[in-house]
Amino acid sequence: MKSIPDNAYIGHAKTMTMKRIIGLISTLLLFAACQKTTSEPSYIVQVSLGSWNAPLYSAGQIIGKIDTVTQMIPVEKVIIGWSLDKGIYKQVGEYLHSRNIQMLYWLPVFAETEEVCQSVPSVDLWGKEPANFDLTAGEGFRFNCPSSKDNAAGVIAIYDKYLSDCGFDGVFIDRIRTQSFVGGLSGVLSCGCGGCAQLFKEEGVNLEDVRKALEEKGDSFFSVSGYDPKEGFLFTDPLAGAFIKAKGHIVSNGVAAVADSLRRRGLIVGMDLFAPFMAPFVGQDYEILSAHADFIKPMLYRCTNAPAGMGFEYESLKSTLPGAEGYPDFEMDVRFLESQLEAMSESACPVYPGLEINYRKDIAPTTPEYVKESLDAIMKHGGAGAVLSWNIMEAPLENIPGKN
Repeated sequence: MKSIPDNAYIGHAKTMTMKRIIGLISTLLLFAACQKTTSEPSYIVQVSLGSWNAPLYSAGQIIGKIDTVTQMIPVEKVIIGWSLDKGIYKQVGEYLHSRNIQMLYWLPVFAETEEVCQSVPSVDLWGKEPANFDLTAGEGFRFNCPSSKDNAAGVIAIYDKYLSDCGFDGVFIDRIRTQSFVGGLSGVLSCGCGGCAQLFKEEGVNLEDVRKALEEKGDSFFSVSGYDPKEGFLFTDPLAGAFIKAKGHIVSNGVAAVADSLRRRGLIVGMDLFAPFMAPFVGQDYEILSAHADFIKPMLYRCTNAPAGMGFEYESLKSTLPGAEGYPDFEMDVRFLESQLEAMSESACPVYPGLEINYRKDIAPTTPEYVKESLDAIMKHGGAGAVLSWNIMEAPLENIPGKN
């Protein structure tokens, strides 16, 4: 038998040793990466410039605030809009890209587009436009039909015409719903136009039957037998449950068409969603939407006394439907926040819960303690990160996580 030289054993041993060392280093690096992900989540921040006209802040002011914030926390993306001032986006974008931060345009879809494109308004089950909710003078807005292809095309055209050359990495789509109970029951009972009525019929729901049931039963049509974080409210009338489910499919498929069109342009798409327990009433189906987004931002606003505020929306439901039975008295505490985080744990895309950190005395009376309590709960559930909402320009530095 031919003998094997001693140096062959030595070479083999060295090879095995190097493989073990490389394997150990890889394991340590992976562990370190996991530790970093757990202890240092990524943040997305929002910059609200106001509506379509002159922006509320200059590029210098925005860059200055974001520069301060990035020294305190890791910022992954900045959502900014929806003024049409190209110059401000080009300046801010140049700064952000120099810091490896992505810039997403904040685009409303089913509301507040009338100034820049023609749109078909939504109507309720009786063919009437729902009343606009007006938080303060000049801030009221109507919602448009979610199934109208013309409405969808108009929104996409806004981006293509005004913003496609501004250096955006993506689009964050907002107002992707119908009206909620803050505008009364009429807004929730939309859209009832001919096109949507046909889509309801394809979902197995005849809107004429829904109208008759509402006229006969009143508020009790929406009574529930309980609430489950995963399943949502359990309606006692099967037709009410079928209506809400079908509405979720119709509205969310309309949103999906807009999102898919934007993604085909090579854009990242994020979505602004109601908290899971209220989302079905405005037509937001998490399963459908998360399958057409790169990330979703559920608005888990526990201390916001305005639309999208969790308690505000729920109290609006109960005051709008005083004759409906079975709705629990939810405390907007950490336990309820955790139930909402659990409800969206099976999302098809990364979840960045939205937490309000801007301060307005009567509308968003946030505190550093509130921010820390909410973020601790969010991070404990292992999400991708969080969206610091809804305007970093109004956020006291004490509310920035790095200052807590």
